[in-house]
Amino acid sequence: MNIKYNLVVLAAFCCTAIVSAQDVVTQEQAVKLALENNYGIKIAKQAVEVAENNTSVLNSGYLPTLTGAAGATYNLDNTEAQFSDGSSTVLNGAESDRYNASVNLNYTLFDGSGRQYNYKSLKEQYQLSELQARETIENTVIQLFSVYYSVAQLTENLDALQETLEVSKDRLVRAQYQFDYGQNTKLGVLNAEVDINNDSINIISSFQDLKNAKRDLNVVLGNALNPEFTVNTKVDFTLQFQKEDLLEKAKTRNVALLQTEKNIAISQLDIKSNKSGFLPTIGLTGTYGWNKNNNNGASFVSVSTNTGLSGGLNLSWNLFDGGSTIINVRNAKVNLETQKLQKENILIGIKRDFENAWEDFENKLKIYNIQQQNIITSQNNFERTQENFKIGQVNSIEFRQAQLNLLNAELSRNQAKYQAKLAELDLLQLSGELLNVTF
Repeated sequence: MNIKYNLVVLAAFCCTAIVSAQDVVTQEQAVKLALENNYGIKIAKQAVEVAENNTSVLNSGYLPTLTGAAGATYNLDNTEAQFSDGSSTVLNGAESDRYNASVNLNYTLFDGSGRQYNYKSLKEQYQLSELQARETIENTVIQLFSVYYSVAQLTENLDALQETLEVSKDRLVRAQYQFDYGQNTKLGVLNAEVDINNDSINIISSFQDLKNAKRDLNVVLGNALNPEFTVNTKVDFTLQFQKEDLLEKAKTRNVALLQTEKNIAISQLDIKSNKSGFLPTIGLTGTYGWNKNNNNGASFVSVSTNTGLSGGLNLSWNLFDGGSTIINVRNAKVNLETQKLQKENILIGIKRDFENAWEDFENKLKIYNIQQQNIITSQNNFERTQENFKIGQVNSIEFRQAQLNLLNAELSRNQAKYQAKLAELDLLQLSGELLNVTF
């Protein structure tokens, strides 16, 4: 047979490269790798760590401040001094110097409870940052499986395309024998060659798509994988909740809704914190100091040294600050109402999105089951057509059509399977259960 097999050889090489890959990354392993290596998740965790640091008592304002101070002064003076007994003296270039050191303590006893509410607000902001990190993780998991199942679908598609190519190669051999023995025309051989080339081109294109999808998956996983890896193509539908139960979970566990509730709590604390500006501030001060003076000759005392402890209590009350505190309180109340309105709006959106997601999942699952049955029908049709083709009751065009029908049924089944699974994951994310299930 005088036929060029360049495309066939290349397609076979592509499939061989897939089969030789040894590392099979399961869904559980992929999630674990994403949690450990995804850069978006790492950044979100850093933000949580900063928020946790802010909740420390060291950032609360409840602790006193302690400062140290020290100084030295040197004087060179020309002095004319007259004493009470009528005598006088003149000093030129008289030297004197002074030294001091102190430790100062300041502590706020009462500030209108402002720091109390600020400290509570920091704790709420920490919990909000955890919810924001959870949202990042959920979105990353959805992104992960979108790419993961794309790799799985392309892998299964390649298997189907390879089977189609093998059938076409077998048909070419049969057509060549028939031509050699005068049972068929050259047209049958040429048609088989064309179909082989088309099948080979489809394999090459699909293999390139698979390599690109693997690179995308590796980016989501922080480049933690060897490029030669495969994924698990088995899919289990794990949704165990009834519709009403899952809807109730969406109303209480949806991460966007929980973030809004935290913002409401923070806004309530902001109102109380701003109201503290109407109250006085009471503070405690204390100082322990040391002073030494080396005086010039005109002074009655040549050297004096003082050490001592002093303390005091102070009160300050901003009776009127131009109205800024009043405006701050008003704005905080408006912000609280805004957060409440956002919560109501999110609740309405969750109900709508849940209904859409539930029906989308049900429909795609039905389509997948229908496609499963369609595979059986297409397989039976192909096998019967193949038998009839072998005994000459079906021509090559009818045989090719049955072959393509089976291939298209397999490709459609693969697409339906992974679309149904992604629809299930979207539903779980909406209900706040995405991170509580086994993948």
